[in-house]
Amino acid sequence: MPKIPVKVVKWDEIVDLSNRLATKLKEAYVPDILIAIARGGLVPARLVADALGIYDVISIKVEHWIVTASHTPEARIKYPFTVDLSGKNVLIIDDITDTGDSLILAKNFVRENFKAKEIRTSTLQYIVSSKYIPDYYADTIKDWTWFMYPWNYWEDVINLTKKLIDEGVREDSLEESFKENYGSYPPIPMLSVIEEMKRRKIIA
Repeated sequence: MPKIPVKVVKWDEIVDLSNRLATKLKEAYVPDILIAIARGGLVPARLVADALGIYDVISIKVEHWIVTASHTPEARIKYPFTVDLSGKNVLIIDDITDTGDSLILAKNFVRENFKAKEIRTSTLQYIVSSKYIPDYYADTIKDWTWFMYPWNYWEDVINLTKKLIDEGVREDSLEESFKENYGSYPPIPMLSVIEEMKRRKIIA
């Protein structure tokens, strides 16, 4: 069993999940405005907006998972602001409901600062261990897994590789150790990962 179960998500899977979520929304709730939770909700929000014909998409920056599979003690809004959405039905969207903290915080923030008429929440995926259930989601996950989305490939692979290096894994063994520890091969060639880690001065 891997130490941290990782599922590498492909772009076609994201398109499928976004379309499935949009289909549910068409039957139940088509909002006036989408609010993406940055950064994970940015791409899903754009895809869902396209499928629903929604032109107003804004975002709020929630920090929680700073290092892959290692979250900060509590979620927080990094750049708070206010906007008047009086009379508007809004939908908050993120990539996944993991702990639920980001959606809870985002919904409370929007309620207190945006004056929206109605606020509902959605994600592409919902993990059943979450303390919060979004109003709409495309996929249910029963066993906790770290989903490596295309917009997170570099960040996640670098962070997970750094864990291996800190444990003493040699560079020539990193790819196989990655598979052994995380259950998936990295979606980026390991040589490129090492070069990028050196460029960012993460390793010497």
